[in-house]
Amino acid sequence: MSEIKFQDFHDYGNWINNEDKKIDTIEKIKVVSPYFDKKIATIPNSDAEQLDVAVKAASKAFQTWSQTNIRDRAQVMSKFKANIENDIEDLAKIIALDNGKTIEDAIGSIKRGVEVIDFAISMPNVLKGESSEVSPGINCVMTHEPIGVVAGITPFNFPVMVPLWMIPLAITAGNTFILKPSEQTPLAAVKLAEYLKSSGLPKGVFNVVHGSKNIVEAICDHTQIKAVAFVGSSKVAEIVYSRSTQRKKRAICLGGAKNHMIVVPDADVNSTAKGLLASSMGSAGQRCMAASVAVGVEGIDHIVDRLIDEAKNFKLGKDMGTIISKSSLERITNYIDQAEKMGAKILLDGRKATIPSNYSSGYWIGPTIIDHVDPNWACATEEIFGPVLSIIRVKTIEKAIEIENNSPYGNAAAVFTTSGEVAKIVSDNASSGMIGINIGVPVPRDPFSFGGWNESKYGHGDITGASGVSFWTNLKKTTSRWPESSQEWKKYF
Repeated sequence: MSEIKFQDFHDYGNWINNEDKKIDTIEKIKVVSPYFDKKIATIPNSDAEQLDVAVKAASKAFQTWSQTNIRDRAQVMSKFKANIENDIEDLAKIIALDNGKTIEDAIGSIKRGVEVIDFAISMPNVLKGESSEVSPGINCVMTHEPIGVVAGITPFNFPVMVPLWMIPLAITAGNTFILKPSEQTPLAAVKLAEYLKSSGLPKGVFNVVHGSKNIVEAICDHTQIKAVAFVGSSKVAEIVYSRSTQRKKRAICLGGAKNHMIVVPDADVNSTAKGLLASSMGSAGQRCMAASVAVGVEGIDHIVDRLIDEAKNFKLGKDMGTIISKSSLERITNYIDQAEKMGAKILLDGRKATIPSNYSSGYWIGPTIIDHVDPNWACATEEIFGPVLSIIRVKTIEKAIEIENNSPYGNAAAVFTTSGEVAKIVSDNASSGMIGINIGVPVPRDPFSFGGWNESKYGHGDITGASGVSFWTNLKKTTSRWPESSQEWKKYF
């Protein structure tokens, strides 16, 4: 395991016009490392006044940036990608210290975000426009136009990957951008700003405004911010979507999840056990694509036994990082305690996991597997956001699908089987936006887009791929007809 070293980054301001602008007159938020339970930085708890400074800078920059040739904008993205890749280990160490991931997990998340930059680099071809002679002598041209100053509000769990779902597409399309990162994990956002500056991005095109609830509300309310993208809990996603759209902004807000993996007896034992474990325990279960419920159809004990064997080999600090905060750790533990009191069988108890001695002050819990869970219990219906897998037993595939359909969420669902018929039944009937067949984390890769259904998403479209490009642009249709003329044109040249 690569070692994570304690470091104090001291005081940050907001990033405006390619500079870190210190603000001494407002309250500071402490940033605490979940590995050490110690402060590693402070950020300003910004309000509407500080946001307005960023919006003015972004509005001024938009006048020039929106008119910059898209190939030049894409060239900045190419340099941005190179800067990230050349510094990927140091960036991963910042994510680990800030967020609690292992360095290996952090590197993987960065690489997934860089894939979106790749797509942004190709946007000169994606946005080349369409033209057709729609009638004799009449031509129609359709182009994608930038919409103005836009904003992204991102969560703690992927402090580089999720911003990279937004920033490259929005900026390459010609918009100027304001990022509000999670106040729990803001350090990587500052690094992204530095990479963009060194890539040649002009002043004001990308800005970072730190803070908590007040700044989120200010982003929703600001009249000059034309679009908002959000990733976080469903409760807040709904609020941000409603508040933003009431102010006549476009918004796409991705919320939480309670993803289900349906397992049938004919599933391949080894790959299914590994898939169940990776999906439920990856990133310590702190991701919206974590499948935290396994619905077993008939006899799957042989698969569960192999799952337990695999999970017992997980080492904290090597295979899995920390939980983000003390309060989150307490919440996760309470779900396990409650399930145990209600009669569930704890097959593997992460509350008793061995904590790494060099990070003994961190917020740790190991892989936890709970069997014989009732579909109506809290651990089976609520988003735990931790390394906890609940197993529900049913007799038919129809009942398994019914349980999946009854969830108010709809981010992802998966089925593990060697039967094409079973796979088709589940993929046709699951009420989720992303489906995996023998894949526990069915994240589409670009150019396919990321996004769920139901209460896992508020707004239309998805956040990446071609759908993401559409979100950050307006369609302009120009219809032209040039009548015949006997006028001599040569005198104008």
